[in-house]
Amino acid sequence: MKSINKISAVLFILVTGLSSCSDKFLELDDKQNLTENTFWTTKQHALQGITATYAALQGHDGSKWTFFEEMYTTLSYKGDDLDNNKVEPYGKAIASFTNGPDESGPWNLWASCYAGIARANQVIEKVPGINAMSQMERNEIVGEAKFLRAYNYFVLVNGFENVPLILKFEKDINALQLPQAKPEDIWNQIEKDLQDAETVLPTIYPADWRGRVTRGAAKAFLGKVYLFREKFTQAETKFKEIYGDYSLNTNYEDNFNGLAENGPESIFEIQFSGDRNLSDERHPFNFEVRPYAIDGWELFYPSDWLVEEMKKDTMPNGKYSKRVYGSIFFDDADSKIWDLNVPANLVSYSSVAGSLNRPNYFKKYAYPHDRAGAYTGANVSVIRYADVLLMLAEALNENNKLNEAIDRINEVRNRSGAAMLNAASFTKDKLRDFIRHHERPVELSMEWCIRWFDLVRWARGNASKISIKNTFSAHGKPFANNYIEDKHIRYAIPGRELAVNPNLKQNNGY
Repeated sequence: MKSINKISAVLFILVTGLSSCSDKFLELDDKQNLTENTFWTTKQHALQGITATYAALQGHDGSKWTFFEEMYTTLSYKGDDLDNNKVEPYGKAIASFTNGPDESGPWNLWASCYAGIARANQVIEKVPGINAMSQMERNEIVGEAKFLRAYNYFVLVNGFENVPLILKFEKDINALQLPQAKPEDIWNQIEKDLQDAETVLPTIYPADWRGRVTRGAAKAFLGKVYLFREKFTQAETKFKEIYGDYSLNTNYEDNFNGLAENGPESIFEIQFSGDRNLSDERHPFNFEVRPYAIDGWELFYPSDWLVEEMKKDTMPNGKYSKRVYGSIFFDDADSKIWDLNVPANLVSYSSVAGSLNRPNYFKKYAYPHDRAGAYTGANVSVIRYADVLLMLAEALNENNKLNEAIDRINEVRNRSGAAMLNAASFTKDKLRDFIRHHERPVELSMEWCIRWFDLVRWARGNASKISIKNTFSAHGKPFANNYIEDKHIRYAIPGRELAVNPNLKQNNGY
């Protein structure tokens, strides 16, 4: 969806969080002197409105630093698949389980989600009244807004658990001072929004609009929600509705190098155009994961546990699978990573081994393609087909369809050359553990909003509930001893929100 970012889009500045709303909710800077009453009158206005809703995925303030150093670190640093650089300040308290209500990362995540929700609410309310559009066009844009509202609530309910449910765009700040809803009510609304969206969204868009939410994306995300709620039969059914509609990229690394954006494996991506004119449509992943030795910032690393799991992921000839080489930079004769030169060069591990600060690094998103100045305009995947296949396998296994589950896992493994699994080697319980602690982290490590939320759902669920603290201890997670089960499973409600909304209650332990 590179094109949608290039509409003269965000004519209006919407809320950045629950506390930020005022009667200036629609500040227009337009030569036509548009007002609130005259803005929502054309198809172009509707497109500008939904574009602003997508834009909140990059952060409430549109900053690449908010996106990565605040939101990404908050979503990822609790996971056992990565280890933060202890000398860097970003997300440090999150990673060590010492964060409190004043930590900036969770607040920026909260603010970005509620900015997206507010913008979606406005689209949902205003677009149906635009007579200059066909009914189908109105329905599709409202469907996009409902998907995006559901996505933002999904992040909030998994991250904070106890959050207000706001389904109406409000100009009066007093109307936003709501108490938290029951988590069950949030989950029910997420399901409803996605069910509504899948009935009206198109299956495909013209080339100029690729990247906008499709019916397949709504089905995939609804299946994910069913899986998180342990509605395994419904999850299986929903995933099977899109089975075969997508395909895996032949090259595993094409999911991260910008060469197959919105391609056959893509279901939903956060779009980055690389534009540096109207807005800064870039992010710094390409710097953040690289070693200091090749001019990177090495903000975080693959955890020792993840590297050991990666080294178990071998091909029939005993060599490491292609997804291992596509995920990490490590001590191996065939391991290479791109430098930041123009033109870029592939650097072998052996050529820089003596200068490295750590033995292992991630290399996802560390590619020279789709660069925009120093940073990258590569899209960031939220859900891709390999993830859907593994979630389908998980649902199938819970539904006592072990052979079929292994077939879906083998589809994913086959792409990277990993040895095929044999059903005779597994029981239901053994396959569940394999999916949780090998297949998903090896395939999806460090990807947006995945590993930590996986751990959260397995800890909150009833199907073979796991203790996150025990998992951390078993996997050698730094500061595992600091983790308190009924506290750190959720973020603190941001202190600045508590200060402006007397109806909010702080989460347990904070």
